[in-house]
Amino acid sequence: MFNILIVEDNKDLRELFYTVLVSKGYRCFSCADGEQALDIIDREYIDLIVADIMMPNMDGYELTKALREANYTMPILMVTAKDDYDAMQKGFNLGTDDYMVKPINVNELVLRVGALLRRAKIISDKKITVGSTVLDYDSMTVSTNGEEYMLPQKEFLLIYKLLSYPGKIFTRQQLMDEIWGMDSETDDRTINTHVNRLREKFADNKDFEIVTIRGLGYKAVKR
Repeated sequence: MFNILIVEDNKDLRELFYTVLVSKGYRCFSCADGEQALDIIDREYIDLIVADIMMPNMDGYELTKALREANYTMPILMVTAKDDYDAMQKGFNLGTDDYMVKPINVNELVLRVGALLRRAKIISDKKITVGSTVLDYDSMTVSTNGEEYMLPQKEFLLIYKLLSYPGKIFTRQQLMDEIWGMDSETDDRTINTHVNRLREKFADNKDFEIVTIRGLGYKAVKR
């Protein structure tokens, strides 16, 4: 099940988006501004954000900028009453992935959400297959060599992230910010410990390995 965060200060619109997306099988969280959104992102793994631009405390632009600077890569769909080119350009320059102008057609919203999730290479059944190894996001299990491992949440999210983009280097800071949260006191040792545990568990795996990039971070490599 995908986790979607709705950030909208208009209560009626926020509840409408929530109801429609839940009816389509998504798990939704909602809040009224960017500051509340960051609190939720610190606690929950979010796959996609639907965010208004004009909000109190922290608007959609500021939220997008903060997330992209912290190397969060989840798709962001901005919804706004502003239909001018400059507003749209600013949103895309800050890192939003799509843009809808109010009034919102909720059927189109659902289509765009689905397209963004596919575009982000998040498989619809929340499974990643690498050779004979299968990672199941919903159960947080890894099946390989006839055995099934139920991993602790952080370990699973770490290996799932790396194998979602095989060959891509993730810095330790990127992994800490996205999996542990921007305000976490997690340090390099925590990341190293989790990687070492994963290496021990999958030392005999013939499908992938986790490679250390000295001075930078880690990447998963298909064998």
